[in-house]
Amino acid sequence: MAILNPDHLFDQADKLTTVEIGRPRQIDIRRAFSATYYGLFHAVMIAAADLVIGQNNRAQPQYGLVYRSIGHQKLRDFCNDAQKLTLPDRYKRYLRPGAFGGDIRAFATAVVEAQEKRHTADYDPMVQMKQTDAILLNGIARAPLQQFQNANPDEKNIFLMLLLFDPRR
Repeated sequence: MAILNPDHLFDQADKLTTVEIGRPRQIDIRRAFSATYYGLFHAVMIAAADLVIGQNNRAQPQYGLVYRSIGHQKLRDFCNDAQKLTLPDRYKRYLRPGAFGGDIRAFATAVVEAQEKRHTADYDPMVQMKQTDAILLNGIARAPLQQFQNANPDEKNIFLMLLLFDPRR
């Protein structure tokens, strides 16, 4: 399985917004927003599949099954909930004292923001995307990803399990 390296996506965003002369093309700026979001997205997919199937089993079909099981809307909806100081009731029994810590909340916030910007960049032809905004988002997104990767392991695992397995209401 050829897993995308999130750092390579962030690097790609940097390259798309860096030109020697003049300004980057609008399409390159737009693709930079996409690359940044996908860096965060694929980091979550890798973490979830590694948790359930195991990093040593990345070549197994089951790994791909878990990796592909989370859609963009599901990730966005869950991250909208995860960034709150008080989680919706359906999650509370799985996480005490009722909310994720700052590392997970910062990551969830970054995912939602990056996805919104990606949607604008990919689907709204009326908006002029700014090089500085793309550079800023890409720089900002790296820190919450690092926070996610360094978060309390139990809390990170609960985040991933709740993302994969939506509790019944």
